Amino acid sequence: MALSPERIVGPDLLDIAEKVVAGERLSFEEGLRLYKTPNLTGVGYLANLVRERRHGAKTYYVRNQHINYTNICNKFCKFCSFYAKKGGPAPYEMSLEEVRRRLDWHKDIALTEVHMVAGINPRLKYEYYMDLVRTVKEARPGVHVKAFTAVEIVQIAQVGKVSIEQALADLIEAGLDSLPGGGIEILSPRVHQELFGKKLNGEEWKDVARAAAKLGLKQYATMLYGHIETDEERVDHLVQLRELQDETGHFLTMTPLSFHPEKTELEHIAPPTADCDLRNIAVSRLMLDNFDHIKSFWIMNTVPVTQAALWYGADDADGLVHEYEITYKDGEFGNKSQLLTHEGMVRMIEEAGRIPIERDSLYHEIVRDEHVSPGSKGPRLTAIPVARA
Repeated sequence: MALSPERIVGPDLLDIAEKVVAGERLSFEEGLRLYKTPNLTGVGYLANLVRERRHGAKTYYVRNQHINYTNICNKFCKFCSFYAKKGGPAPYEMSLEEVRRRLDWHKDIALTEVHMVAGINPRLKYEYYMDLVRTVKEARPGVHVKAFTAVEIVQIAQVGKVSIEQALADLIEAGLDSLPGGGIEILSPRVHQELFGKKLNGEEWKDVARAAAKLGLKQYATMLYGHIETDEERVDHLVQLRELQDETGHFLTMTPLSFHPEKTELEHIAPPTADCDLRNIAVSRLMLDNFDHIKSFWIMNTVPVTQAALWYGADDADGLVHEYEITYKDGEFGNKSQLLTHEGMVRMIEEAGRIPIERDSLYHEIVRDEHVSPGSKGPRLTAIPVARA
């Protein structure tokens, strides 16, 4: 006999369950209870109700490539293992020729998205960023360019001696299609001061988001968890994102990002657990009632945890990726070529009991005619707007 919802969520979450079933917005205090309760299964059950209400069994993924064009950075964030420093990693900045070469590595893959973020390198000129976007568009015609965190946007504006709005407008003209969600990590003045004080503060990050929204740029949102933040700061981050989405409506997806302490100044912190990953995904789904999508980033969460996350609120498994350098490096913690083949991505989703749906960067479903004639440029794509379940 199946367990009743009351048995699953328990008496401590029953009032929250009633609000979830009714589609009502949860409060800060209720979000905090979702983090504090030992009943992770109950939290996941509620998150799955919301996930299936919106998307049924569908799970989205994208064929993408990441390019991290420089690891030179003047922000010195304590949680970062990516930026160049004494003892490694060695500094680099990619020429446009190198970027084109990296794109050529995967010219046989039917990519729809190129995701570019990097360090804050004061040597790079304004035109470099414009040419970087143009190079991607020239090398991969029709690809969606998702690039530059809010911190990078501010740097680009400063080096070009223009406003944030003008820098964004120039990047759009060059071919920028959307913004990723990083740069603020978590919207907490305390954590900002302690871990990444040289980067934007929360209000400055929000101002970039507002400028992007005014220009029609879609954006992704993130939260870095598992370092020194408290449960209260996590919930506050989600509430602030929800309020900003109420204002702008331009965020596409929320991706909770799991902190990995290896090779950072916070190596003394325990590595992430599946419990922590699943709880942050589930609470994000329950608190962010105005976000259509919640993503589990398999590179950070691992494939098995991502499979479980598809039953804890996540409806997006990210993509094939190809070369992700922000968290892992060559050697001890893996190599730069971190990818799932298309078949592997589909299998990962199907093994979890979900339905794989390829999407573009704006969540239009992609139907491919894989039977193409020899000599053609690739499979024919048809983009279909994602229907809300």
